[in-house]
Amino acid sequence: MHVDVEMEIPFHDVDTMNIVWHGHYIKYFEIARCKLLDLFGYNYNDMLNSGYAWPVIDSHVRYIYGIKFQQKIRVRATLKEWENRLKIDYLIFDAETGKRMTKGYTTQVAVNMQTHELCLQSPQILFDRLKAWDLFVSDQA
Repeated sequence: MHVDVEMEIPFHDVDTMNIVWHGHYIKYFEIARCKLLDLFGYNYNDMLNSGYAWPVIDSHVRYIYGIKFQQKIRVRATLKEWENRLKIDYLIFDAETGKRMTKGYTTQVAVNMQTHELCLQSPQILFDRLKAWDLFVSDQA
C-alpha cells in the first residue's frame, strides 16, 4: 500500500544555497504519511478517537541529491510493517525526471491514551481499518 504526493518547494524551505534545509525532509515525509493514513481511514484524529497515540520513535533520512527552490517533487509513502508497529518507507523523486532524490523511513508505535503504556502489538482497530481497505480494493477490481 502506498500513496504519492506532489508538491513544489517553497522559498521558506530553502537555505542560502537555495537547497532544502535538511530538517524539512521530515515534514515532507509527514505530509505523505498523512495521505497514506487517510487512504485506509486511520489518520491522527482517528487514532486519538480510538484511544491511541502513535508517536514516531525512529526516523531516518538518506540525502542523495539536494532538492532546490521551486523544484517539483513527488513523495511516495509505503506502508511496510503494521503488526507491532507502523513502519513507513519514503522515496522522494523529481516530479519531472523521476530521479530519486531522497529516501528514508519512520517507525511509530501505539500508546494507549488511558494508561500511557506502549502497546507491544498494534491495536485491533488498525487491523480492522486495513482489512476494510483491502475489502474495498478487492470489490473495485
